[in-house]
Amino acid sequence: MHLSQVSAPTGVQVVAREGAVARVVNGVASVYDLAMAAVSAGRSLAQEVAARGLGAEVDLALAATEGRLALPVSHPDPAHLHMTGTGLTHLGSASARDAMHAKLGQAEVLTDSMKMFRMGLEGGRPAAGDVGAQPEWFYKGNGHAAVAPGAALTAPGFAEDGGEEPEIAGVYLAGPDGAVHRIGWALGNEFSDHVTERVNYLWLAHSKLRVASYGPEILVGDLPADISGTSRIRRNGAVIWEKPFLSGEANMSHTIANLEHHHFKYDIFRQPGDLHVHFFGTATLSVADGIKTQAGDVFEIDSAPFGLPLINALAFAPAQVGAQTVKAL
Repeated sequence: MHLSQVSAPTGVQVVAREGAVARVVNGVASVYDLAMAAVSAGRSLAQEVAARGLGAEVDLALAATEGRLALPVSHPDPAHLHMTGTGLTHLGSASARDAMHAKLGQAEVLTDSMKMFRMGLEGGRPAAGDVGAQPEWFYKGNGHAAVAPGAALTAPGFAEDGGEEPEIAGVYLAGPDGAVHRIGWALGNEFSDHVTERVNYLWLAHSKLRVASYGPEILVGDLPADISGTSRIRRNGAVIWEKPFLSGEANMSHTIANLEHHHFKYDIFRQPGDLHVHFFGTATLSVADGIKTQAGDVFEIDSAPFGLPLINALAFAPAQVGAQTVKAL
């Protein structure tokens, strides 16, 4: 089953898709409310949808064309949606990162990226119930930085770059007692500033504080072990770069369970009612192939198990002049 949210004249519609047919879920105003109701009733999302029943059929492809696809889940208070991620989790991902971080004349010395990647290879796949190596972790922002499918990913005026990162994101809800429930999985564009990151690895945190997009649909149920997809960039309608990407545990140095543990082990991420969108990393970046993106480029991330592709244009905010000032009270 896939879940999505579509804007309509009457408000947001929650849509469930089985196979090629998508229909409105009756009696619910958001996927967030649907998930909270399922948790409260002790039901799965599929059971909650079945209990409510389905209504009118929805043409999701038409909704995408008309720009009516909303984020597949959001929080009524954007400050209670947390976007985070882990890097260096995919087999092959370290080579692109290491190329950016290696220092001249020190090729024989392992960079911090390679050390982190090796830790994942050696300890990122513990036995079920055990704790493995910690991954790289970063914070992207809250719900104010979440961009709907079809909308533009806008880099700040001080950004050096605006680059795509095609990833799988896990979508989670902390229930009333703080227990974490996985709503499902979505395509994600973990939009980053790779030029800033390349200056110094300690600027990774700065490079990740950007908007991001996920969806348009949430895959409910198990994540396929071997995921393949395509990431491409269009400029003036023509494809200027295209490359396959791989994800899923068959292509990762960490298990999903290990990455989930190292995020949700912190009490602050188990606050009742909060939503989490956690990006699991990638090994495929256009910047690694020398692509310099520009305003108006369109990112497309496509993988069959997740339904509709995730499409966002690139924009840049006006350049900032002078320092940001703070007023004393």
